[in-house]
Amino acid sequence: MGIVQRQGIRNTLISYVGLAIGFANTIFILPRLLSPAQIGLTAGVLVPLATIGAQVAAFGFASAGMRYFPFFRNQGRNHAGFLPLLLGLPLLGFTLVALLMWAGKPLVVHWYAAGSDAALLAAHYTVAIGLAGCIMLGSLQDAYLRALFHTSFSSFCQEVLLRLLLVGAAVAYSRGYLGFHGFVLAYTGAYAVVAVLLTGYLAAIGELHLRPTRAALRIKPLREMLGFGGFMLLSNISGTVLLNVDTLLVGTKLSLAAAGIYLIATNVSTALVLPFRALSKTAFSLIAEYWKEGDLGKMADFYRRSTRINTLLGCYLALGIGLNLPFIYGLIHRPEYAVGTTAVLLLLAGRLVDGITGVNGIIVATSPRYRFDLVFNASLAAAVVGLNWVLIPRYGLAGAAGAYCVALVSINAARTWFVWRTYGMQPFDGQIARVLAVAAAAGAAAGALPATGNAWLTLLLRGGTLTLVYGAGVLLTRTAPELAPLWAAVRARVARQ
Repeated sequence: MGIVQRQGIRNTLISYVGLAIGFANTIFILPRLLSPAQIGLTAGVLVPLATIGAQVAAFGFASAGMRYFPFFRNQGRNHAGFLPLLLGLPLLGFTLVALLMWAGKPLVVHWYAAGSDAALLAAHYTVAIGLAGCIMLGSLQDAYLRALFHTSFSSFCQEVLLRLLLVGAAVAYSRGYLGFHGFVLAYTGAYAVVAVLLTGYLAAIGELHLRPTRAALRIKPLREMLGFGGFMLLSNISGTVLLNVDTLLVGTKLSLAAAGIYLIATNVSTALVLPFRALSKTAFSLIAEYWKEGDLGKMADFYRRSTRINTLLGCYLALGIGLNLPFIYGLIHRPEYAVGTTAVLLLLAGRLVDGITGVNGIIVATSPRYRFDLVFNASLAAAVVGLNWVLIPRYGLAGAAGAYCVALVSINAARTWFVWRTYGMQPFDGQIARVLAVAAAAGAAAGALPATGNAWLTLLLRGGTLTLVYGAGVLLTRTAPELAPLWAAVRARVARQ
């Protein structure tokens, strides 16, 4: 895979360092230092609201930047003034969004009218406006760095540094250096630090070109970019609804405390998506290049290989998390969070399907028929809102997770069919079936082991059995050809000894 493989491996390593920090933050720090309602407020309400505001302000220009940058690349020393074009309109849009968020405060607070929840949100609501600006600037600069194939530093800032800063804020709050409002401000400040560091990194690599030029409007018509950005805005907003509506509705239908518990369940399942996310950071720009070159053969090969790799990693991680949930929740030492166990399993199922289907969403979003991605996302967003509206009051956290699972499975089935029907590409072959069979056998073997009464010993036995059976099955069925040279070298060394 060349540059994708190198940067994908690097991003995966960074992601897993971030995962370790995030795991400690989620399991050891935040649940012990903050109440479920406080977690529900910060990460369950303020961050989703800010993310939606950031996407509306950016007007889809993060995706448009990666889509159109190949046409601007190397057009003069400053890529024909591409960066000012990428940042200019979103900054204007943010001014309008900030005013709308400020004016909409009474309505949003009214949604959380369950006693102290409304008062807690009202006291900190305006922080979401500044947080939206920080998220917007960070996402635009991240998109620019992806287009330049400089993804590692951005991954480090977003996956590692941001989480360290959040840990630091939580510790400062717990020791009395900050009040809770100070913690919320520090939470926002962490995102601001990331945005500032990305700006500094662009300057350090000589890519911070802020002088606007008229040439930027001649290479690709602004009207075309705005049209694509508008469609991507609607598509991205739909995707954000899919990702966040469950947490938001849990808060409104149940309580902020329930939203905090559900958010912890979501974070526990996040480990599954990290390898998928690391690959997609570079895949978007690469697939955009394939469309520019008209090389559907290379695109189809990348589609198959990335799906196989995602299946290999995803099945192992999903089984490892699902089989050891009692151990994971036991580390929190607060029984109320274990209510989210069923929700974690449903979230894992949906995210596994999302990873196995590969990069279908990126193919559709960067293709000449990118408008269909909006149809998929908008339809699913409407459906998942309806499902959450019905299921949360009846089934609580499991209803929210079930709606999310149905959404991910449905949208990926539709996208996979669309790519196959329209472009003749589909990623599934006999290797995928063999991986799933190996995963089923490994999961059954590890799951059959009874609990020993010692949480750590149970973890080692189940994890070791899963790894041994899964690894042996993958090697024997030859579903990971990348491992063949390594396995041959190990066998040769053993034979010499």
